[in-house]
Amino acid sequence: MKNILLIEPDYKNKYPPLGLMKISTYHKQKGDKVVFCKGCSAELKGQIWDRIYISTLFTFYWNKTIKTIKFYSKSVKHPSHIFVGGVMATLMKREIQNEINVTIIEGLLNEKGKLGYKDDDKIDYILPDYSIICQESNRFLEYFYPIDDSYIAYATRGCIRKCKFCAVPIIEPHFTNSISIAKQVKAIKDNFGEKRNLLLLDNNILASEEFPKIIDEIKSIGFERGAKYILNENGKKVYLNRYVDFNQGIDSRLLTKEKMRLLSEIAIKPLRIAFDDIKYKDIYIEKVRLAAECGIKTLSNYILFNFKDTPEDFYERLKINVELNEEFESNRYKSKIWSFPMKYSPITGEFCKNRKYVGKYWNRKYLRGVQCILLATHGVVGPKKQFFEKAFGKDAKEFIKILMLPENFIIYRNIHLNNGNRNTLDDTINSLNKEQRNNLMEIIFSNNFNNIGTQTNDKCILDILELYKIK
Repeated sequence: MKNILLIEPDYKNKYPPLGLMKISTYHKQKGDKVVFCKGCSAELKGQIWDRIYISTLFTFYWNKTIKTIKFYSKSVKHPSHIFVGGVMATLMKREIQNEINVTIIEGLLNEKGKLGYKDDDKIDYILPDYSIICQESNRFLEYFYPIDDSYIAYATRGCIRKCKFCAVPIIEPHFTNSISIAKQVKAIKDNFGEKRNLLLLDNNILASEEFPKIIDEIKSIGFERGAKYILNENGKKVYLNRYVDFNQGIDSRLLTKEKMRLLSEIAIKPLRIAFDDIKYKDIYIEKVRLAAECGIKTLSNYILFNFKDTPEDFYERLKINVELNEEFESNRYKSKIWSFPMKYSPITGEFCKNRKYVGKYWNRKYLRGVQCILLATHGVVGPKKQFFEKAFGKDAKEFIKILMLPENFIIYRNIHLNNGNRNTLDDTINSLNKEQRNNLMEIIFSNNFNNIGTQTNDKCILDILELYKIK
């Protein structure tokens, strides 16, 4: 029997490390002892393990991930007994090995030899071990994964697209249909009990030639439209709605009327359609309207920004959703759309280790301004026009003005409007000559207000910048 330690760095994430859950099952089937922990544990560090597996996520978690790997580096007989896999490990193998001599697992666990076992090519297809992410059964786990009441599964692997902002073509280069959803759900149910919801992590489910079969399978396992989950509380039955979530979103370019009709037959909530580029405006609007016509009530849409877009077309994409919400509110559909802005960070290159990348048409102040607006909206842009225009402005021009305000003025908008500070600031900026204004804008764009005295000696500009220093 071997002693196996599974580690996920302590970054905040909604979904558990599915790869580690499958590795746990694999080693337990071999009779090994398995322990899972999120983050750095002095108690676990003090032991010697036969193997340590460490998962990785986004490349901008570089510092936290490397710190975690080094923390456990003396907890094995040889550094090569530490296996590091996942997104960052696949994309940055050389960089990690330059920091520490560990074994890197690239891509999926669906090929022989990655772990040094004869049957290690089967790991990606086996049952995830839900017990390791349960706080009640794992004394080393203090972190709560909010989707612990969901079946987590795949119907397909890979994606037919090659989007430059996405790591999927590197991690999962071949698009293939995976094992049956019904078999995955049955195995989870038999071993860990029934779950309320179904979370599917497919990268492009609509690319599957077997999409109608996938929908039939989802319905057959109890996730048809209107499906209920029965919960027993104090001897009474409570009926809760069940939901299906294609979490990675669906591809609007592959969405036909027939596929939308099929989607409407399952308990989908929300339907996620990405709106990454303004050039897809017409097709996006068409497919969202189609969803409403088919009776899908809740849509949640990823809005990528800081990539090749401008702040103006980012604003337009958000406003399109607000206008569609108004349209649906006035007709019989009653569907609603929530937007989820997602800031682009490179997956390779000099800026991939942090979130400091600034897109061609953006600057640091604009990006910080968006972040400040989203603080008030909790990261979500809701369906109400009045609230949207209050937060983001009535048009793109006003949106840019809001982004340029001091952080306090953005977050506490009403206070500064009511006490006249906003009007005073606008009047002061308008009183500057062209050269002064250009100098002011250059400093504001940099979003660096720590040593403003070294950036200008103009008293008028310095007085304005004092307002930007307040956190």
